[in-house]
Amino acid sequence: MHPFTHLLTGWAVAESADLGPKDRILVTLAAVIPDIDGLGVIAEIATKNSSTPVYWWSEYHHVLCHNVGFGLLLAVGAALLAVRRTITLLLVVLVFHLHIFADLIGSKGQDGYQWPISYLLPFSSLWQLRWVGQWVLNAWPNIMLTVVLLGVTLYLAWKRGYSPVGIVSVRADSAFVATLRRRFGEPRRPTDHTVLQLTIYLVTASACARSAPS
Repeated sequence: MHPFTHLLTGWAVAESADLGPKDRILVTLAAVIPDIDGLGVIAEIATKNSSTPVYWWSEYHHVLCHNVGFGLLLAVGAALLAVRRTITLLLVVLVFHLHIFADLIGSKGQDGYQWPISYLLPFSSLWQLRWVGQWVLNAWPNIMLTVVLLGVTLYLAWKRGYSPVGIVSVRADSAFVATLRRRFGEPRRPTDHTVLQLTIYLVTASACARSAPS
Protein backbone atom coordinates (compact mmCIF):
# COMPACT_ATOMS: atom_id res chain seq x y z
CA MET A 1 0.00 0.00 0.00
CA HIS A 2 0.94 3.62 -0.32
CA PRO A 3 3.22 5.03 2.41
CA PHE A 4 0.60 7.69 3.20
CA THR A 5 -1.93 4.96 3.99
CA HIS A 6 0.61 3.22 6.22
CA LEU A 7 1.27 6.49 8.06
CA LEU A 8 -2.43 7.10 8.66
CA THR A 9 -2.82 3.53 9.89
CA GLY A 10 0.00 4.01 12.39
CA TRP A 11 -1.50 7.27 13.63
CA ALA A 12 -4.95 5.72 14.08
CA VAL A 13 -3.47 2.82 16.05
CA ALA A 14 -1.38 5.18 18.19
CA GLU A 15 -4.48 7.24 18.92
CA SER A 16 -6.29 4.16 20.24
CA ALA A 17 -4.06 4.24 23.33
CA ASP A 18 -3.27 6.95 25.84
CA LEU A 19 0.16 7.85 24.51
CA GLY A 20 2.19 11.01 24.78
CA PRO A 21 3.57 12.84 21.73
CA LYS A 22 6.87 10.95 21.67
CA ASP A 23 5.26 7.52 21.83
CA ARG A 24 2.65 8.46 19.21
CA ILE A 25 5.43 9.43 16.84
CA LEU A 26 7.28 6.16 17.47
CA VAL A 27 4.19 4.10 16.65
CA THR A 28 3.32 6.19 13.60
CA LEU A 29 6.82 6.04 12.15
CA ALA A 30 7.02 2.29 12.77
CA ALA A 31 3.98 1.91 10.52
CA VAL A 32 5.61 3.63 7.55
CA ILE A 33 9.37 3.27 7.96
CA PRO A 34 9.62 -0.23 6.41
CA ASP A 35 9.12 1.51 3.07
CA ILE A 36 12.56 3.11 3.28
CA ASP A 37 13.76 0.06 1.39
CA GLY A 38 11.92 1.54 -1.59
CA LEU A 39 14.10 4.67 -1.73
CA GLY A 40 16.37 2.82 -4.12
CA VAL A 41 13.87 3.73 -6.84
CA ILE A 42 15.53 7.16 -7.04
CA ALA A 43 18.92 5.70 -7.94
CA GLU A 44 17.32 3.12 -10.22
CA ILE A 45 15.51 5.76 -12.26
CA ALA A 46 18.55 8.03 -12.31
CA THR A 47 20.81 5.27 -13.70
CA LYS A 48 18.26 3.57 -15.94
CA ASN A 49 19.85 4.73 -19.20
CA SER A 50 23.43 4.73 -17.99
CA SER A 51 26.13 2.18 -18.75
CA THR A 52 26.01 0.98 -15.13
CA PRO A 53 22.39 0.92 -14.03
CA VAL A 54 21.56 -0.10 -10.47
CA TYR A 55 18.50 -2.07 -9.43
CA TRP A 56 18.22 -1.16 -5.78
CA TRP A 57 14.45 -0.80 -5.93
CA SER A 58 13.76 -3.92 -7.99
CA GLU A 59 16.08 -6.06 -5.86
CA TYR A 60 15.61 -4.68 -2.35
CA HIS A 61 12.12 -3.20 -2.06
CA HIS A 62 9.98 -5.37 0.24
CA VAL A 63 13.18 -7.21 1.18
CA LEU A 64 15.48 -5.18 3.42
CA CYS A 65 12.87 -3.79 5.83
CA HIS A 66 9.85 -6.06 5.35
CA ASN A 67 11.01 -8.91 7.55
CA VAL A 68 11.09 -10.09 11.13
CA GLY A 69 14.66 -8.89 11.60
CA PHE A 70 13.69 -5.29 10.89
CA GLY A 71 10.62 -5.72 13.06
CA LEU A 72 12.86 -6.74 15.95
CA LEU A 73 14.98 -3.62 15.41
CA LEU A 74 11.86 -1.48 15.63
CA ALA A 75 10.80 -3.26 18.81
CA VAL A 76 14.20 -2.69 20.41
CA GLY A 77 14.10 0.96 19.40
CA ALA A 78 10.66 1.37 20.95
CA ALA A 79 11.78 -0.32 24.17
CA LEU A 80 14.75 2.05 24.42
CA LEU A 81 13.03 5.31 23.43
CA ALA A 82 9.42 5.09 24.57
CA VAL A 83 8.00 6.67 27.68
CA ARG A 84 5.27 4.06 28.13
CA ARG A 85 7.47 1.22 27.01
CA THR A 86 5.21 -1.81 27.17
CA ILE A 87 2.19 -0.44 25.32
CA THR A 88 4.34 1.44 22.81
CA LEU A 89 6.42 -1.64 22.06
CA LEU A 90 3.29 -3.73 21.53
CA LEU A 91 1.76 -1.13 19.22
CA VAL A 92 5.01 -0.79 17.26
CA VAL A 93 5.03 -4.54 16.67
CA LEU A 94 1.34 -4.40 15.72
CA VAL A 95 1.68 -1.61 13.16
CA PHE A 96 4.76 -3.22 11.65
CA HIS A 97 2.77 -6.37 10.99
CA LEU A 98 -0.19 -4.35 9.75
CA HIS A 99 2.23 -2.86 7.22
CA ILE A 100 3.30 -6.35 6.12
CA PHE A 101 -0.33 -7.47 5.90
CA ALA A 102 -1.40 -4.41 3.93
CA ASP A 103 1.43 -4.88 1.44
CA LEU A 104 0.54 -8.54 1.14
CA ILE A 105 -3.05 -7.81 0.10
CA GLY A 106 -2.78 -4.54 -1.80
CA SER A 107 0.56 -3.73 -3.42
CA LYS A 108 0.47 -5.40 -6.83
CA GLY A 109 2.06 -3.39 -9.61
CA GLN A 110 0.21 -2.23 -12.71
CA ASP A 111 2.16 -4.85 -14.65
CA GLY A 112 0.75 -7.59 -12.45
CA TYR A 113 3.94 -8.17 -10.49
CA GLN A 114 3.38 -9.20 -6.88
CA TRP A 115 6.13 -8.28 -4.44
CA PRO A 116 7.01 -11.38 -2.40
CA ILE A 117 7.76 -10.78 1.28
CA SER A 118 10.61 -12.81 2.77
CA TYR A 119 9.27 -12.48 6.29
CA LEU A 120 11.89 -14.63 8.04
CA LEU A 121 14.91 -12.66 6.84
CA PRO A 122 17.69 -12.38 7.88
CA PHE A 123 17.30 -15.78 9.56
CA SER A 124 15.90 -17.65 6.56
CA SER A 125 14.92 -16.89 2.98
CA LEU A 126 12.94 -20.09 2.46
CA TRP A 127 9.51 -18.73 3.37
CA GLN A 128 8.11 -16.06 1.06
CA LEU A 129 4.67 -14.61 1.62
CA ARG A 130 2.34 -14.09 -1.36
CA TRP A 131 -1.41 -13.85 -1.88
CA VAL A 132 -2.88 -14.67 -5.27
CA GLY A 133 -5.79 -12.28 -4.70
CA GLN A 134 -3.53 -9.26 -4.16
CA TRP A 135 -5.00 -6.13 -5.72
CA VAL A 136 -3.13 -3.32 -7.44
CA LEU A 137 -1.76 -0.35 -5.53
CA ASN A 138 -4.39 2.07 -6.83
CA ALA A 139 -7.35 -0.32 -6.49
CA TRP A 140 -10.52 0.97 -4.87
CA PRO A 141 -10.08 -0.88 -1.53
CA ASN A 142 -6.78 0.96 -0.98
CA ILE A 143 -8.35 4.27 -1.93
CA MET A 144 -11.36 3.69 0.31
CA LEU A 145 -9.18 2.69 3.27
CA THR A 146 -7.06 5.81 2.80
CA VAL A 147 -10.15 8.03 2.67
CA VAL A 148 -11.58 6.44 5.81
CA LEU A 149 -8.31 6.78 7.71
CA LEU A 150 -7.94 10.37 6.56
CA GLY A 151 -11.42 11.09 7.85
CA VAL A 152 -10.56 9.53 11.21
CA THR A 153 -7.35 11.55 11.38
CA LEU A 154 -9.09 14.83 10.59
CA TYR A 155 -11.81 14.11 13.12
CA LEU A 156 -9.30 13.33 15.85
CA ALA A 157 -7.28 16.43 14.98
CA TRP A 158 -10.41 18.58 15.32
CA LYS A 159 -11.44 16.83 18.53
CA ARG A 160 -8.12 16.42 20.33
CA GLY A 161 -6.15 19.37 19.06
CA TYR A 162 -3.22 17.67 17.32
CA SER A 163 -2.49 15.70 14.16
CA PRO A 164 0.34 13.93 12.30
CA VAL A 165 1.41 17.36 11.02
CA GLY A 166 2.97 17.78 14.47
CA ILE A 167 5.56 15.14 13.61
CA VAL A 168 7.10 17.72 11.29
CA SER A 169 6.15 21.01 12.95
CA VAL A 170 4.21 21.75 16.15
CA ARG A 171 3.55 25.28 14.94
CA ALA A 172 2.14 24.08 11.62
CA ASP A 173 0.03 21.55 13.48
CA SER A 174 -1.48 24.24 15.68
CA ALA A 175 -2.35 26.27 12.59
CA PHE A 176 -3.85 23.19 10.94
CA VAL A 177 -6.05 22.38 13.93
CA ALA A 178 -7.11 26.02 14.22
CA THR A 179 -8.19 25.93 10.58
CA LEU A 180 -10.28 22.81 11.17
CA ARG A 181 -11.97 24.37 14.19
CA ARG A 182 -12.73 27.60 12.36
CA ARG A 183 -14.36 25.54 9.65
CA PHE A 184 -16.25 23.03 11.81
CA GLY A 185 -16.51 24.81 15.15
CA GLU A 186 -15.04 24.02 18.53
CA PRO A 187 -15.48 20.52 19.99
CA ARG A 188 -18.41 20.41 22.37
CA ARG A 189 -16.93 17.85 24.73
CA PRO A 190 -13.34 17.35 25.92
CA THR A 191 -13.55 13.56 25.59
CA ASP A 192 -15.04 11.01 23.20
CA HIS A 193 -15.33 7.30 22.59
CA THR A 194 -12.50 7.33 20.09
CA VAL A 195 -11.51 3.69 20.42
CA LEU A 196 -15.04 2.55 19.57
CA GLN A 197 -15.25 4.96 16.67
CA LEU A 198 -11.92 3.86 15.27
CA THR A 199 -12.96 0.23 15.58
CA ILE A 200 -16.14 0.89 13.61
CA TYR A 201 -14.28 2.79 10.92
CA LEU A 202 -11.52 0.21 10.55
CA VAL A 203 -13.87 -2.78 10.61
CA THR A 204 -15.91 -1.12 7.87
CA ALA A 205 -12.81 -0.53 5.79
CA SER A 206 -11.64 -4.10 6.36
CA ALA A 207 -15.02 -5.48 5.27
CA CYS A 208 -14.83 -3.41 2.10
CA ALA A 209 -11.33 -4.66 1.41
CA ARG A 210 -12.33 -8.30 1.84
CA SER A 211 -15.21 -7.85 -0.58
CA ALA A 212 -12.87 -6.61 -3.33
CA PRO A 213 -12.80 -8.83 -6.43
CA SER A 214 -9.65 -10.97 -6.76
